[in-house]
Amino acid sequence: MPLYESVFIARQDISASQAEGLADQFTKIIEDAGGKVAKREYWGLRGLAYKIKKNRKGHYTLFNIDAPSVAVTEMERNMSLNEDVIRYLTIKVDELEEGPSVMMQARDRRDSGRGGRRFDRDDRRPGHRSEGRGGDRRGGDRPSGDRPGGDRPSGDRPAEQTASAEGDSK
Repeated sequence: MPLYESVFIARQDISASQAEGLADQFTKIIEDAGGKVAKREYWGLRGLAYKIKKNRKGHYTLFNIDAPSVAVTEMERNMSLNEDVIRYLTIKVDELEEGPSVMMQARDRRDSGRGGRRFDRDDRRPGHRSEGRGGDRRGGDRPSGDRPGGDRPSGDRPAEQTASAEGDSK
């Protein structure tokens, strides 16, 4: 049987359990038509790149499907009729991905990294902008030659402005 990956986005104002219920409904359609859903991942409520039907976010769900094309067509027909589904996309693939998808791997990496900031307020790295809040607005401890305005200190005028200002005052 052909292999497919399908992702659908459900409206933001339904609950996560209702989004899982939609996924169960679509899984049942595939299984009734003689196919099987090899993997199903709920990616959570995520922001959309642009508004779709007045929604800024959506519940994303991925299916890895091993089913005849008739089953996938019927699932897509039901997705298009369901008012809770705002977008769906199904593609035919050569082989199904083993293990968690890239989206789930990114979530795992993000979740495992939590537990503290790299630099807390009390132990900022040397030369950080919060030190010496007084005069030096450059922030950091870079030499004056690396400054984006050339070698002159901040606040000084270029030489041609200084010369003309001195000439005017005489």
